[in-house]
Amino acid sequence: MKTRSLLFNILACALTYSASLAAQSPQHSVAGDFDTFFKQLIAEQNITGAAFAVVTPGEIIRIGTTGYTDTGKIQPINENTLFRVASVSKTFAAGLSGVLVDEGEFRWEDRVVSHVPDFRIKGDASRVLVRDLLGQSTGLIPHAYDNLIEDGLSMERITDQFSKLSYICEPGDCYSYQNSVFSLIEPVIESSTSRPYDALMYEKIFQPLDMRDASVGYEPLISIPNHAKPHVKVANNRWATVRVKPNYYRVAPAAGVNASVLDMGKWLMAQMGSNPEVLRPGVVETLTDPRVKTRRDLRRKYWRDMLSEAYYGLGWRIYRLGDEELAYHSGWVAGYRADIAWSEKHQLGLAILMNAESNSISELSTTFWRMAFERVPATAGAASLAGASR
Repeated sequence: MKTRSLLFNILACALTYSASLAAQSPQHSVAGDFDTFFKQLIAEQNITGAAFAVVTPGEIIRIGTTGYTDTGKIQPINENTLFRVASVSKTFAAGLSGVLVDEGEFRWEDRVVSHVPDFRIKGDASRVLVRDLLGQSTGLIPHAYDNLIEDGLSMERITDQFSKLSYICEPGDCYSYQNSVFSLIEPVIESSTSRPYDALMYEKIFQPLDMRDASVGYEPLISIPNHAKPHVKVANNRWATVRVKPNYYRVAPAAGVNASVLDMGKWLMAQMGSNPEVLRPGVVETLTDPRVKTRRDLRRKYWRDMLSEAYYGLGWRIYRLGDEELAYHSGWVAGYRADIAWSEKHQLGLAILMNAESNSISELSTTFWRMAFERVPATAGAASLAGASR
C-alpha cells in the first residue's frame, strides 16, 4: 500500500509539473531560455559579473545574476548589486525632464540660453532648444569635448570651450551624439526648479518608483559595499579589476546614474505604463517618438543583421527591426557595460548590466529579442497603438 501511495504521489506531482509547463507563458519561457544562454555566455567569456532583468508591465518575471563584484570572487552579484549604467543615464535625464515639462517647469521649445545665459557657441546659440539637447540634435560636432571629460575637467571649464563650436547642420535636422552638451539639461532643470539635479531625480523618479539602490554620482557608488567594481580585458577571457573613474560623473545627465538590476527592472516597467502617476504614457510617447535618423547604428555588430531603421528620440534610441520596434539605449564607461530595451508591441523589456567592457552584451541583447519576436505574441491593442503612434 505504501508503494502504491508513493507511486500515486509521484504521478500526481508529475502531472502537476507538466500542467505548469504547459501553462507557462511565452514571456516566462523566453526568460528561462535566455537565462540559460546568458549564464553560458558569461561563463565562456569568463566575465567577472553580470545581471539581467526581464519584465512585463505588471511584473519582473525573471532576474538572473552571475559572477562576482570583482576578481577576488568574494562577493557574488545579486539583484541589489550597484552598477554604473553609463549612457543609459540619458533615459533617466529624459524621463525627469519629461515629468518636469509635464508639471510646467519648462518647455521642450524653450531656448537653452533662456535657462543657461552663459551658453555660447561660434554662431547663434539661441537656435538650440531644450528638446535638441535631449534629442542629440543640437547641430554641433558629435562628441564635443568628450576628451576633456576624459581628462577630468570640470563641467564649467568644458562649457567655456563651447564658444569654439560651430554648427554642422541646423538644430533639429541631424543626429549629433553628445555627452557634455547633452548635460546642459542639468542647469536647465536647476534654473527652472531651483533644486539640485540629483535631489530631483531621487524625488521624482527613484523614490516613487521604489528604486531603492539607485543614485547619482561617484560617492554614492563607492560608498556602498555591494557595488560592482569595473573590469578591463587584459588577455583573452582574462579581466583585471580597475579603479572607478569619476570623470563621466561630471556629466551626470549623460552618464551619472548608478542602479541595481532590480532598479532597472522597475525603470523598464515604468516605461510600459506600470506607474502612470509617476511617468505618464503621454510623456513616454513624447520621449520615444523617432526624431532624427542614426544611420551609423545600422552597422552595429550583432544588430546590423536585424535593424532596418534607427532613430534617436529624447534620451532613447528607437530601433526598427522589420515589423518590430524597440525603445533602446546602451551604455559604456571604463569597466562597465549596460543595455536596456523594451517593446510596446510585445509588452516586454530587458535590462543587462555588466562590470566588464565586453561586446558580448550586444550578442545577449539581440539573442533575447530574436527569441521574443519569434515566440511572444503581440499584445492586443499594443500593436495597433504602436503602428498609430509611430
